[in-house]
Amino acid sequence: MSKITTQCQANGCGNTLKVALVVILMCQQCQLQRVEVPPEAIVDPKFSSPIMNMTAPVGRDAFLTCVVQDLGPYKVAWLRVDTQTILTIQNHVITKNQRIGIANSEHKTWTMRIRDIKESDKGWYMCQINTDPMKSQMGYLDVVVPPDILDYPTSTDMVVREGSNVTLKCAATGSPEPTITWRRESGVPIELASGEEVPSIEGTDLIIPNVKRQHMGAYLCIASNGVPPSVSKRITLIVHFPPMITVQNQLIGAVEGKGVTLECESEAYPKSINYWTRERGEIVPPGGKYSANVTEIGGYRNSMKLHINPLSQAEFGAYRCVAKNSLGDTDGTIKLYRIPPNAVNYVENFEARHKGKKRTKSSEMYHPARAQEHSGEDMENPGKRKADLSLSAESIDSMYGASSAVVQHQTLNRLLLILVLVLTTTTTMVTTATATATASMKRKTQLPLLPQTLTHV
Repeated sequence: MSKITTQCQANGCGNTLKVALVVILMCQQCQLQRVEVPPEAIVDPKFSSPIMNMTAPVGRDAFLTCVVQDLGPYKVAWLRVDTQTILTIQNHVITKNQRIGIANSEHKTWTMRIRDIKESDKGWYMCQINTDPMKSQMGYLDVVVPPDILDYPTSTDMVVREGSNVTLKCAATGSPEPTITWRRESGVPIELASGEEVPSIEGTDLIIPNVKRQHMGAYLCIASNGVPPSVSKRITLIVHFPPMITVQNQLIGAVEGKGVTLECESEAYPKSINYWTRERGEIVPPGGKYSANVTEIGGYRNSMKLHINPLSQAEFGAYRCVAKNSLGDTDGTIKLYRIPPNAVNYVENFEARHKGKKRTKSSEMYHPARAQEHSGEDMENPGKRKADLSLSAESIDSMYGASSAVVQHQTLNRLLLILVLVLTTTTTMVTTATATATASMKRKTQLPLLPQTLTHV
């Protein structure tokens, strides 16, 4: 139009052009003919529908669509609201951001595409028509980010002493802000400071006051915000404590010539060295009639067994099960004593009658004294407390919750054993006395009769 205007002015055409309201139809013989379009013939453009807000995870593509009706000679542009940056005008990309693209359909639908969206792309976007005054509408792009656990200040594996206070920390990023949940990997409930046990607990910090050996294990810090995938970190809590020994049977009776098994349970971490000694401290050597083994029954618990077969008189006496680690040592004592075979049978038959059934196989062992625990930690001399061999029913009941019926039954067994031993001894003594008396009478009957002497006065 600028060319036509210049030529017409050169040829004396003094007509002016109205850009907004004149449609050029033809130009013949340097005569510019124009048709004025009345203002009411131009339809004012309008938006057909609002821009739909969009939520997309980071790394995906996002699409914002603006639908315009009766655009006419006007132009559509996309802008970033917070920075007032023009992104596109019509089909042209203005921004230098190569992730931005534009497409239109039938001069009505204008779709802006943002490839590989980042968290920084979150915000308001404006679709604008250059009318006077300008028309615009806005849509929001929400970029969600899956959770990610930070290396710091999240805790790493921890080693603590039993009785100390422990705080496990977990920090995570993401959008929306992640929720932190703690649970134990083994599925064991978490004990709160109040003593309540719960399967899981929420919060960035997991506080364990006065930590115990039962708290040892792996804990999972799980971060989730509804955007998959959720993430977790495994934190191992290691609790160090000196050895403790539990003796289930402190007195064991066995028959000479038979076999017997002595057993203790030890708890310690770091793991302890476990072995057996005799009463005077000499280590029981493996091999021959002695067979010792240690079986792990938990992360810090072990079962110690000493099997002796066959028993001779020399094997009766006291045995000590010993556990040692870097924090201390302790031991438990088991006294092995000899019982006559007939005493075992008598006691077992008595028990069988009370239980309503009779045993067909005699036992080789008798256990009148039950469990006792020995810890390697002492207030005055840590790591050196030895076994307390108190065998009273009261101490057993108070430490292990045994019922009075069980204690009475154990006491009855002891009395029966003593009674059998007394009866056996008495029977032997009576038999010996009877035999002696019989022999004496026989000797008297065999003496020759002395002749009677008659005295005559």
